[in-house]
Amino acid sequence: MTQVTVAALQLAFSDDIDDNIAAVSVLVRQAAARGAKIILPPELFEGPYFCKVEDEALFAMARPVGEHPAVLAMQGLAAELGIYIPTSFFERDGQHHYNSLAMIGDAGEVMGVYRKSHIPDGPGYEEKYYFRPGNSGFKVWETRYGTIGVGICWDQWYPETARIMALMGAEMLFFPTAIGSEPYDAELDTSRMWRRAMVGHAVSNVMPVIAANRIGDEEGQSFYGHSFITDEWGDLVSEVGAQDTGTLVATIDLDRARRHRAGMGFFRDRRPDLYARLTQDI
Repeated sequence: MTQVTVAALQLAFSDDIDDNIAAVSVLVRQAAARGAKIILPPELFEGPYFCKVEDEALFAMARPVGEHPAVLAMQGLAAELGIYIPTSFFERDGQHHYNSLAMIGDAGEVMGVYRKSHIPDGPGYEEKYYFRPGNSGFKVWETRYGTIGVGICWDQWYPETARIMALMGAEMLFFPTAIGSEPYDAELDTSRMWRRAMVGHAVSNVMPVIAANRIGDEEGQSFYGHSFITDEWGDLVSEVGAQDTGTLVATIDLDRARRHRAGMGFFRDRRPDLYARLTQDI
């Protein structure tokens, strides 16, 4: 497959999971009608971003992958439309809880689960209270339209995430996110940094990046959108602003990206013999 059409979704969410799933489903259908074969909703689209506070009652929202309403709904859509949907959800596995992603295939099957590796902790983003660090390791998935890697939100700040998925064979990198204002500093806007970090992944790995974020005000925390799709050079081929609801759709030429990736020589010239410092926890 030389070309593939991909999509990212951007929208606001309420405290009604059924309404949120319905809203995402509408945008998935719109993207599929425009030819998208891999469609990325934002992180934890089942409801408001609940990690603003530490509240043990909120653990009740977690479900096993085979029982989670968001996963089940996206499985049905994927099978009906013949598309792939990387689906973020709050996972319960026995006594453990994870910020996870079910990779849903075009027949509606769950191809596997990735559990978020990097877990943030700070004002307004107190994820360490809710989520164990992922134990799945980074993952890539072979689709009919190329091999994709998916990181989840805070993962996107780490160049190691992108490089490892690229070394595992990813040809496109997807990042579902939920990020916005910082409660401790109303003047701090990280949206430019957030985008630049992922554009850097596109440049350094010479492959497209697809990022989906939420929008809207949730009890004083404002999510800044700016979802985007880049090509393999890091050039923006589709983007939306801080308040737009809708679908971003772009067609990617994987053969062209593969040719450019080989020509740039970034993977040829790696020196892993010099990188031991990266694995030292100091």
